[in-house]
Amino acid sequence: MSGTRHVLVLGGTTEARRLAEELAGDPALRVTSSLAGRVAEPRRPAGEVRIGGFGGPAGLARWLREHRVDALIDATHPFAGTISFNAAEAAAAVHVPLLALRRPGWVAGPGDRWHPVDSLAAAAEVLPGLGERVFLTTGRMGLAAFAHLDRLWFLVRSVDAPEPPQPARMEVLLDRGPFTVEGEAELLRRHRIDVVVTKDSGGRATAAKLTAARDAGIPVVVVRRPPVPEGVPVAEDPAAAATWLRSTLG
Repeated sequence: MSGTRHVLVLGGTTEARRLAEELAGDPALRVTSSLAGRVAEPRRPAGEVRIGGFGGPAGLARWLREHRVDALIDATHPFAGTISFNAAEAAAAVHVPLLALRRPGWVAGPGDRWHPVDSLAAAAEVLPGLGERVFLTTGRMGLAAFAHLDRLWFLVRSVDAPEPPQPARMEVLLDRGPFTVEGEAELLRRHRIDVVVTKDSGGRATAAKLTAARDAGIPVVVVRRPPVPEGVPVAEDPAAAATWLRSTLG
């Protein structure tokens, strides 16, 4: 690579931080990580950091152009959804190469009692037939989907405190992974959980609850992740993303 090339990483995930750390050590690269600002105290990655939205695909395209970005890596959460499609539209508009960095999804194994669904609303529909004490690990942003289930009790775990609308009968546990199987098993026992709800975010940091649920014979409602925008290449780990970047920039 000749000269310094500017890379924008749409981040907030563990993989995004690892990628930024790896790339920040390359003197031929200028790395900027963009965080959505939804977490009160985010873990700041290496390199330059900006916080906040872009104002849709047009705003992102303008930012890419004005800051002379040479490559864009979408390393947002698998359920960030909107930003991924905004990134695809913006990158195409200004002809900036785009890669999606996505950790592999979880795969059910022997003994798992998974109930895959396509949305939080669908998860709420199946819950009453599966249990009454719910361990809800879908984050603080989607509680409205469960607010009408007043006959169920929820243990809600999130990094920051959730806001209404939310279930009437619930306890909030503020915590951040990684979690252990032993810790998750104790949590399920202590709160007498009989069903777990999670998004298929993949990765190891929050997968322990799946093992604990399997060992306890507890059903798990798994919300499928949305697809990556059509035509966008995908890397499953930071090393593969770094390889793509260096190959693309030449």
